[in-house]
Amino acid sequence: MELEFTSDQDELRDGVRGMLARECPISLVRALVEDGASADGLWHQMVELGWPALTVPEEHGGLGLGAVELAVVIEELGRVLAPGPFIPTVSQFVPTIREAGNPEQQARFLPGVAEGTRTGTLAISEPGSGVDPATVRATATRDGDAWVLHGVKNGVLGAPGVDDVVVVARVTGSQGDDGVAAFVVPTADLDLRPVAGIDPTRPLATISLDGTRVPDEQVLGEPGPATAAALRRAIEYGVVALALEAVGTCQTIFDITLEYAKQREQFGVAIGSFQAIKHKLANMLVALERARATGYFAALTIAEDDNRRTLAVSTAKVAAGECQRLLAQDGIQILGGIGYTWEHDMHLYARRVKTDAQLLGTTAEHRGRIGDLLGI
Repeated sequence: MELEFTSDQDELRDGVRGMLARECPISLVRALVEDGASADGLWHQMVELGWPALTVPEEHGGLGLGAVELAVVIEELGRVLAPGPFIPTVSQFVPTIREAGNPEQQARFLPGVAEGTRTGTLAISEPGSGVDPATVRATATRDGDAWVLHGVKNGVLGAPGVDDVVVVARVTGSQGDDGVAAFVVPTADLDLRPVAGIDPTRPLATISLDGTRVPDEQVLGEPGPATAAALRRAIEYGVVALALEAVGTCQTIFDITLEYAKQREQFGVAIGSFQAIKHKLANMLVALERARATGYFAALTIAEDDNRRTLAVSTAKVAAGECQRLLAQDGIQILGGIGYTWEHDMHLYARRVKTDAQLLGTTAEHRGRIGDLLGI
């Protein structure tokens, strides 16, 4: 397993970073939060550069790249708090269609993503339930040539602004992996309630499914264990994406904090010269590098379909969760009073990592999953 970035991957990172420096300054994020400004211009730039096509197979008009390239792009998006439908579409919707859909369904949904004319997300989380398809409680009941869905989905990333939502439900009366199904539902057909989360740049929604009708052709694959397994593989893309987005945001938190420690003076010297501050910064850097390494290792296990991928993915989410907790806390503390103000940008970054930590399984949930996988 090769753990070094290729020259193409380094070039991809440099290109993404340069574009985002021009098109997504922190002033754009503030305008979105404070004035409700639109981020459509940024999305159009991504489409022009072919970013939505990143992991779409070549036969469907995409670039056919893998999880590592996706991770490179998403870490850079996290650095600048980039808004828009890229992450839910490319790290959740596309993998689900690719893993669970049959060839005809892939040909139907994926070309639009590659062209930038179709966006989507995944709805699996439910109140009081995890993200394993076997625990899903939403139901699907056959009614003629269609299915009727019942239940509630929460924490649906990007749902208020995308075209389609893949809704995970189970055939009425089934348990575990039996009867697990995935339905592609146009957003216009769903009862969406936007959630006022702590991060205004990250749209979330709760979806009420009661009475939603979905025709047979919108069912990905066949309900049952095969669909459950496909969904688990797809969800792993989304989990790693959230982990590495948090890493990118934590990198900016660290950079801001380090620069402040170099410039802020007390008793005639920079506070960065104090041993207590040095220790905090060292601990922050160790946590950041650990989260980055585990995140990219997880992306690589997905790219190579390594049998360690499930364990690696949960480890990455745990490392990112521990990293964001430490960096958000110590970053604000080192900044002192200014770190608690609205005028300073630190709270924008802290809000993003705190939100990422709750999506597709919390740190505690993934730590428990690691224990189950290791038999402890």
